[in-house]
Amino acid sequence: MRPFVSELGELENKILEMGGLVETAIHNSIRSFAERDESLMAGIREAEDRINALDLEIDAFATRLLALYQPVAKDLRFLTSTIKINSDLERMGDLAFNIGHRSLSLLNRPAVNLQVDVPHMSKIVESMVRKSLDAFVRRDEELARAVLASDDEVDELKRSGSREVIGAIEQNRVAVASGFDIILIIHNLERLADHATNIAEDVLFLIKGVDVRHNINNL
Repeated sequence: MRPFVSELGELENKILEMGGLVETAIHNSIRSFAERDESLMAGIREAEDRINALDLEIDAFATRLLALYQPVAKDLRFLTSTIKINSDLERMGDLAFNIGHRSLSLLNRPAVNLQVDVPHMSKIVESMVRKSLDAFVRRDEELARAVLASDDEVDELKRSGSREVIGAIEQNRVAVASGFDIILIIHNLERLADHATNIAEDVLFLIKGVDVRHNINNL
């Protein structure tokens, strides 16, 4: 039987592999939108397949360690946090795929000229994802809190962007189908930010042993 510490390290490496795939999928999905590049979708599909496989592997691995070793204290927090982070990363892979799919849909229509800055919103989201994973690796409370602080900005960009697109549709400046695709891309980016926030909250739980999700005093 391998030492428990060694198995925890292997589990963390699987999470980091999954996180790297998610980061790449998000980046390429937005590139496919901004550059109108259909070729990027093949890589996004491949990443999604591997992310789904890792989701099952990590869930089974963590569950086995819980049953076999019955850990307590920080090791228990690590395993429970890993299970939740795994679920968030799998969902983030789905959202990146959805963005890529909507970008493909837009390729069949004329380019849309709007004030909505999707690449800017994406940069903030990508930074949140990267910081949340770095915070997990480093057990860095400050980085985790920085992710939480960015979530409100993304929420506001979603609201303003959606208003802009709806207004353009009402004024017949944008076709309904194209506007709908862009609104969904914006919505998916906001959901990605929510999942990065979830990971940051799990990191704070791992470090401090305190659930900050609904406790403003702990933020």
